[in-house]
Amino acid sequence: MKTLGGEMMSFVSVTRLRLRSPLYLPAFFTHAVSSFRQAKQATGNLQTTIRRQGIRVFWTLTVWHDEASMRAYMTSGSHRQAMPKLAQWCDEASVTHWQQESAELPSWQEAEQHLRQFGRLTKLPHPSPAQAAGIIDV
Repeated sequence: MKTLGGEMMSFVSVTRLRLRSPLYLPAFFTHAVSSFRQAKQATGNLQTTIRRQGIRVFWTLTVWHDEASMRAYMTSGSHRQAMPKLAQWCDEASVTHWQQESAELPSWQEAEQHLRQFGRLTKLPHPSPAQAAGIIDV
């Protein structure tokens, strides 16, 4: 972990996805379970949790030693295989990252607030009206 004034810093990643249709759920779950297992076992992963809202909205909240560890996970294995499919399956996708002193998971409330304030939308071929308008609909 990086240090800031002698304090250890960890890297937090939050993602929010909304599936375009419940018809994508079976395939999504297959990839989500594999990606979740991969994250839990990834070098540099400190904490991993997921959350489902309703039928089509899914969140991830992970804490890493550093950004490089998160990117190594993101660009390999099950997660890498899922990424191209998510662009077709989702009509909303957003992400935010930050550094914090603690290796503990932030609260979901903090994750939502950070996504609202600092989140970045992922370009999608079939965006929802909110996504097309540049709104992160939390």
